Order: sequence, then C-alpha cells, then structure tokens
Amino acid sequence: MSRITKLFPEGKRKAFTLSYDDGVIQDKKLVEIFNRYNLKATFNLNSGLQGEEGACVIKDLVIERIKDNEVIDLYKGHEVAIHGLKHLSLTDIPKELMVEEILQDRKNHEKMFGYPVRGMAYAFGTYNKTVFQVLEALGVVYSRTVNEHGNFTLPSNYLEWNPTAHHNAPHLMEIAERFIEGEFHGLGLFYLWGHSYEFDLDNNWHRIEKFCEYIGNRDDVWYATNIQIVDYLDSLNRLQFSTDFELVHNPSAISTWIELNGTPVEIKAGETKKIC
Repeated sequence: MSRITKLFPEGKRKAFTLSYDDGVIQDKKLVEIFNRYNLKATFNLNSGLQGEEGACVIKDLVIERIKDNEVIDLYKGHEVAIHGLKHLSLTDIPKELMVEEILQDRKNHEKMFGYPVRGMAYAFGTYNKTVFQVLEALGVVYSRTVNEHGNFTLPSNYLEWNPTAHHNAPHLMEIAERFIEGEFHGLGLFYLWGHSYEFDLDNNWHRIEKFCEYIGNRDDVWYATNIQIVDYLDSLNRLQFSTDFELVHNPSAISTWIELNGTPVEIKAGETKKIC
C-alpha cells in the first residue's frame, strides 16, 4: 500500500501565521514590516470603535485607532477578522448582546472589505461553551485564544485556536530557530500573536524586526492568514480516496498537496487523480 501523508501548499511541511488585535495606528508600521518579509497576518478589528474619536491611555502611551478611510488599503493582502463590535468580554454579557457584538461586527467588516468574514479573536481572551454555540450559529469558523503552548501543533478545535507564542515570549527566537531548523514528519504551524501598540509601550520594535527578518522569505515555509490555513486544512480533510488508494478526488475549490511514497503530489481543484 502507498504511504500517504498530508502537506501544505507546494509540498511544504511548515506554515507560519500572525494575529494582531484592535486596529490601532501602530499597525501601519507593523504591516510595512510584514509586507517587507512577505508575511501574511490576520488583523482583528472592532468595527464599532474603528475610527472613533478619542483614545485610551496605557502607561502614558496614547493608543489611537486607525481611521475608517485608511483600513481598506492598510490591510490589503491580509485578513480582517472579528474582535467584537465594542470589544466586550463575551462571558460577561447576556447572550442577546453577545449575538449583537459578533454578528454586527461581522456585517460591518463584510460591508467594508467586500468578502465573507469568518474568523475572530476573543476580546480579553474570554470564552466558554455558550460562546462556542453562538459563534457556530453565526458562521464564525475559528477564534483565537491567548493560551500559548510554545509548539507547532495544528488546532484540534478551531473555536479554541491556541497560538504558539506572543511576540514578547521570553524565548521567542529560540522557538523560531526550533521551527526553522527542525524537521517535521507531519505538518508544523507557528502562530504568533500580539498588539502592535505593545512595541511602542515596551520600546522593542527591534524585536519584531529581527524576528520577521529571520522567519520570512523562506522557500520551505507557507505564509498564510488564519482563514487560509483553516480553508486549506478543511480541503485536505475532504480529499476522497478509493478503497484501494489508487485514486484520489479533490472536491474543493483549491489545490491540495499530499506526499506519496516520499514525493509531493498536487491534486488540483475538482481533480480525480490516479496516484498508484
């Protein structure tokens, strides 16, 4: 019998993604860094607060949100996701308000950016089983937590998607080196998250610059947004094999890749392919 394993696009075993919250003006500098190193990120915005006059202050740092007329161009090539209409803790409000907080945020983003918005990050990192039920009913397919694990495992529950590390993790570069230098027999995903204003707060923009320079522009890493990873893994899981594993059919709309006896094989969208 043929030995078949799953691969990321173009036969890669490693993927890297980023997630940054709140839609603040420091995102402008952060996006420039990401674009320079060909990285893909998901930005979680609060549409009910976006462009709002006034700012909050954290440790003497004035934090302002990006203006409505700037967000479309700024996040081009990246993903925009839900972070709650007014950035409320979902576990502290009635279910009716929870629905408003999520659904209206989704509607506003979709109207502004022109594509279905299906992802999210939990405001304040709070969630429970009731939140899961509401998200599923409202068409949200994934949501990021703040529970870092330091590893490169794929999510077992997309609505409780735990990241690898925050950008201020004490051993961030050691984690990055382990990801880049390591050999993966399965699929490995490095997921970094944070808030761009923290680089001003901690005066450590050099940290993300150094990290992105090291992690970016590598031929053996797939750089993707959160939703691209979800959709690709879903397509992998939908592959249909014949009982003798001589044929495989890809019913999805995107190409998928498998390794067949040590050789990467592409199965194009809608293709039925003889693999043995």
